[in-house]
Amino acid sequence: MNTHADLLKSLKIDRNAPPPPASRKGLWLGLAVAGAVLLAAGGWFAFGRGKDLEVRTAEVVAIGNGNASPSVLDATGYVVARRMATVSAKVTGRVRDVRIEEGQRVEEGQVLATLDPVDADAQRALAASQLNAAQSQIGSVQAQLKEAEANAARLGALVGQKLISRAQYEQSVAARDALRAQLATAQRNAQVARDGLRIADNGVDNTVVRAPFSGVVIAKSAQPGEIVSPLSAGGGFTRTGIGTIVDMQSLEVEVEVGEAFIGRVKPGMPTETILNAYQDWKIPGKVIAIIPTADRGKATVKVRVGLDAKGDPRIVPDMGARVGFLEDAKPAQAANPGVLAPAAAIVQRDGKDVAFVVADGKAMQRTLALGRTLGEDREVLQGLAGGDAVVLDPPEQLADGARVRPAREDASADANND
Repeated sequence: MNTHADLLKSLKIDRNAPPPPASRKGLWLGLAVAGAVLLAAGGWFAFGRGKDLEVRTAEVVAIGNGNASPSVLDATGYVVARRMATVSAKVTGRVRDVRIEEGQRVEEGQVLATLDPVDADAQRALAASQLNAAQSQIGSVQAQLKEAEANAARLGALVGQKLISRAQYEQSVAARDALRAQLATAQRNAQVARDGLRIADNGVDNTVVRAPFSGVVIAKSAQPGEIVSPLSAGGGFTRTGIGTIVDMQSLEVEVEVGEAFIGRVKPGMPTETILNAYQDWKIPGKVIAIIPTADRGKATVKVRVGLDAKGDPRIVPDMGARVGFLEDAKPAQAANPGVLAPAAAIVQRDGKDVAFVVADGKAMQRTLALGRTLGEDREVLQGLAGGDAVVLDPPEQLADGARVRPAREDASADANND
């Protein structure tokens, strides 16, 4: 029994015993790896990142050129078409065929629709028959006249020989003259019948609806089987038009200018139009006319503005637009008006005024020709262009072609907050 108790006691773990000594080999290995990582990071910062000099930059602003035309007045309006027509038939009739759709381009004289020509064809057939009858009557009178003229000539010879009486001769002459009058009447009747046929032809042609000018269809108003009429007859069951066509070459902008500012607008002055649908597209143009009447309720005057981008598919009627009325262009100046650069970006190198422009990660030295001092800026006549990024407070060690990197804005903001 004691033997089993001793065996079980030997298997018990003594938790108060001191831990066995750890091996120092793993500790030294971890420290060596950490040191190598820190050494590599330091080397990268010293030899890689340390090559680019951190600098602050600012953008050069162009003063402007002699052709600048600032806006003297802005107004809003809509795109309108000077040539827009709702095409209809000249006669009342039932639509047989419609050959247009919205957005379709049509040319002048192109057939848009046709009406049922039954009545017009019947009227034309009647006029043609009347013309044939008149022409037949002319033939009959001409034959009779030919015989009467021969009799009158023969009796004229006999009366000279005293073989017949003068009364007989005068009767033949009267018959001849009467037939001549009948022939003239028959010819006039034939002309009337011919005119009637031409009118009947126009009636048939009126059943064909054609485009009055070239343009784009913006509305289709009728369908086959409906009754159309140039007059609004029949209430809501009668159409007054086949479709609406707009000449896209005649698009312009109509704006309303307040009476207090209409004196700034002149006919022919340049304009700049921006459509609400295309905010980045500036369309040049000019004032076409100032409508010589005012709106009493709104105290405005309507102004027509032309667009130089006529025919562009992006411009459609009834678009909202904003028009800027510009001053007349001034003649170009011979000298370059220059740019404005921060005075802190200009330093002296070898007795010359220079600035460093950052391009492709490098600082490029530029020799400058300076002008006036305007506050904290200097006018630069030569050496810089609008939009150039220049180094502010360039350090002495900054050389031409040195690699630089712009200072982070968030870092500068944190430094200011501190």
